Amino acid sequence: MKVVSVLRDTNGATAVEFGLTAPAFFAILIAAFEMGFLFWTQVGLQHATEMAARCASVNSAACGTVSATQTYAAGQVFGLTVPASTFAVTTAVCGSQVTATYDFGIITHFFGLPRITVNARSCFPK
Repeated sequence: MKVVSVLRDTNGATAVEFGLTAPAFFAILIAAFEMGFLFWTQVGLQHATEMAARCASVNSAACGTVSATQTYAAGQVFGLTVPASTFAVTTAVCGSQVTATYDFGIITHFFGLPRITVNARSCFPK
């Protein structure tokens, strides 16, 4: 086989190009999913803290105690199963205040990257 014919051969060029670009493409794709789920988690926690702070101020029958408010907040998170201990309920100057702290890391912790702490806080006047 001649060297010139080997250098001009284009069979398999697509496979080589795919092999070179696929890792970057899949890394970007996974990062996009991870960021989307991070934003989903932030919105869900913020919604839960707002609803729980309102419940603690307005509805003392359902959210009369700290544990009842935490349980209520855990049920208000969109699409996530979050333990009630994620939420803290306090009485502040502004009224009933609910804060949430959640360690987020779906895919990144498999690569040894640290988890991201997502925080949410809401206060509702009494």
